[in-house]
Amino acid sequence: MPRFAMKVEYQGAPFAGWQRQKDLPSVQGAIEAALAKLEPGPHTIAAAGRTDAGVHALGQVAHCDMNKGWDPFRLSEALNHHLKPAPVAVLAVAQVDNDWHARFSAIERQYLFRILQRRAPATHDKGQVWRVRHALDVDAMQAGADMLLGKHDFTTFRSSICQAASPVKTLDELRVERVDGFSGPEIHFHVRARSFLHNQVRSFVGTLERVGAGAWSPDDVREALEACDRAACGPVCPGEGLYLARVGYPADPFA
Repeated sequence: MPRFAMKVEYQGAPFAGWQRQKDLPSVQGAIEAALAKLEPGPHTIAAAGRTDAGVHALGQVAHCDMNKGWDPFRLSEALNHHLKPAPVAVLAVAQVDNDWHARFSAIERQYLFRILQRRAPATHDKGQVWRVRHALDVDAMQAGADMLLGKHDFTTFRSSICQAASPVKTLDELRVERVDGFSGPEIHFHVRARSFLHNQVRSFVGTLERVGAGAWSPDDVREALEACDRAACGPVCPGEGLYLARVGYPADPFA
């Protein structure tokens, strides 16, 4: 059975998350249903990361096994046809070795988080950003973010329902920048690591927002990290501003 890697983009708002659920819409379920239109199922696909409800993707990667040797371009076109009208698009398909795995072969994951800074409600970007009404100090947030770089026990920034075997992770990048967005000024958080704990990025952003607002100092972030206590974490921000931006592999299957 040939195996195919898929690069997938989606809006998370209509879904209860990536993972298939019995009575709720999911991204995985939408793609598996589209695959069943092409070849008799059931189909089970695996992804590089299981995004939560409302979380988006610019470059999620998944893989599927098919019965016949599809041309990758034709497979992507057929999937996109059957995915309509769901806000899910297959950007690229590539045939890979049968031992290649979207999750276990990955060596890096990158997330983007968008904060929209304005008092008026979001309209065009509704559901795509976290709107914050007050001003945020980007330099202070970056100083706080720098406290989190490197290898640490991230228990403070880990969901209580996280199933990871260890809270120890290595954070390679947490960069904060101000950009001019379509709907107003935005704060972007660029976060990169080999893997993440459940709610880790949203815990980072919610905590750093408190630094940007002046309620916390950058040193408070260091103290929260060192506490290794979930109760020391700042607020967990909503998922609607979070995007799985890119998944890295030793060799890019889509190159």
